[in-house]
Amino acid sequence: MRLVIARCSVDYVGRLTAHLPMAPRLLLFKADGSVSVHADDRAYKPLNWMNPPCKLREDDKTWTVTHGKTGEKLILTIEEIMHDSSHELGVDPGLRKDGVEAHLQELLAEHIGTLGEGWSLIRREYPTAIGPVDILCRDHTGATVAVEIKRRGEIDGVEQLTRYLELLNRDPLIAPVRGVFAAQEIKPQARVLATDRGIGCVVLDYDSLRGIAPENPTLF
Repeated sequence: MRLVIARCSVDYVGRLTAHLPMAPRLLLFKADGSVSVHADDRAYKPLNWMNPPCKLREDDKTWTVTHGKTGEKLILTIEEIMHDSSHELGVDPGLRKDGVEAHLQELLAEHIGTLGEGWSLIRREYPTAIGPVDILCRDHTGATVAVEIKRRGEIDGVEQLTRYLELLNRDPLIAPVRGVFAAQEIKPQARVLATDRGIGCVVLDYDSLRGIAPENPTLF
């Protein structure tokens, strides 16, 4: 990534035209070929930008960024460069949030008794033709239960679990299979749809799971 702080003006030439008058700005030239122009406000949102693929041509005080497919241009007129540096950031590992679905799945599988006394784990990431079910387990009666885990439970998650249940119930070795939709928060519309389809809803307390607290989530 190349970071340039410069006093410059910016002209966008393409389907529309736009002009940023002369002022100090941060110019970001990323390794993916994108270019963005930033001010010292507006949080993360750039004043102007160009997605890859882009090509930069530096001619003294005029820098021209040309899009490789559309031919659109950002023309930077440089009055003064205050900083110019390049940095190798390497491959980014991606954002990992505390309490995301993968960690919830891991914790719930480890402490499957949170769902009820006598419950037992069959497998995490149980494979189906349309993707893996987060958790397949048995309840205290020995019945098979498919658990779909979300951080925020919405209608799409209920629909996803419904599709899994349709496939799982075709397998005579594990059928009948009922569903449980588990999330830290379940939207009212999702709860109504799940209930209508005979799917149980569990609100997970991430802090309790992580701390192995004695409190159980509420199963409806």
